[in-house]
Amino acid sequence: MIRVTERPIDVAALLDALPETGALATFVGRVRADDGVTELMLEHYPGATERALEAVAATATERWELANAIIVHRIGAMAPGEAIVFVAAAAAHRQAALDACAFMIDRLKTDAPFWKRETRGREARWVEQRGGDRAAAARWDHDPDESS
Repeated sequence: MIRVTERPIDVAALLDALPETGALATFVGRVRADDGVTELMLEHYPGATERALEAVAATATERWELANAIIVHRIGAMAPGEAIVFVAAAAAHRQAALDACAFMIDRLKTDAPFWKRETRGREARWVEQRGGDRAAAARWDHDPDESS
């Protein structure tokens, strides 16, 4: 399930929608109030964003043989504490679910076209992608089970 929405993310409902498997890993990203952020505005490229998220989930599903993968991402204006993204991986085994969940959050941050604007008081600024996000995504470019 892939969804881009302006509505608040209902984590409990999403968890209920997942199949019963041996392992379930989830990640919920929230708006931080770092440095006085009062609002986060997320914009996206309709159609392209969903396709990018679908590709991330499909890659994870194939690579870790998932029973299910979910990515739900908010757009629009959000306040500190609100959920921005929900990612879940359901698999037969713990390590597959954990790795797939980490892969999906790392890759969606670099592969999906989202733009962030933070507001602090009366000042708003666009947020650039962080180098750490690119490094986190790059660690998945090769299969760690393959020998060199």
